[in-house]
Amino acid sequence: MEPEDRGYREEKEDDIVLTSEGYEKLAQELEYLKNVKRWEVARRIEQARAHGDIMENSEYDDAKHEQAFVAGRILEIERILENARIIREEDFRSGVVTLGTTVVLKDLERDDELSYRVVSSAEARGNRTCISDQSPVGKAILGHGEGDVVEVNTPAGLLRYEIVRIER
Repeated sequence: MEPEDRGYREEKEDDIVLTSEGYEKLAQELEYLKNVKRWEVARRIEQARAHGDIMENSEYDDAKHEQAFVAGRILEIERILENARIIREEDFRSGVVTLGTTVVLKDLERDDELSYRVVSSAEARGNRTCISDQSPVGKAILGHGEGDVVEVNTPAGLLRYEIVRIER
């Protein structure tokens, strides 16, 4: 049975879907970047300027690079939050892997279990307990239920997982 037949509505690639927790986490990061980090970097730039010639000042260069990174991340988060759709309770379907569910997978080759929360790529960034719905494993498990075995083609070869448990 195809994922669409099992109650999972596949998102368009440019859709930004977040859990309420993911939205809140990004909002907090944005608040920190705007109200704390941006000013810390500005102080670093001023301190580096005080040391004289900025042309050969590595502290100044580092601070300017960090300033550009922070500004870029602020714009990125603002874009995500402005365009995000929050997963609602009615988007969940019992027994089916969707965004926002936690899934326990059994690696059939290694006979070990892994637990991940399935989230959008915007939310998964840097979080080792989450898996993006756009990752090979994330794409393979979406729309499937407990007991299903999924195969995932990866650069390392074919991986097989059994979906042991799905939790909200």
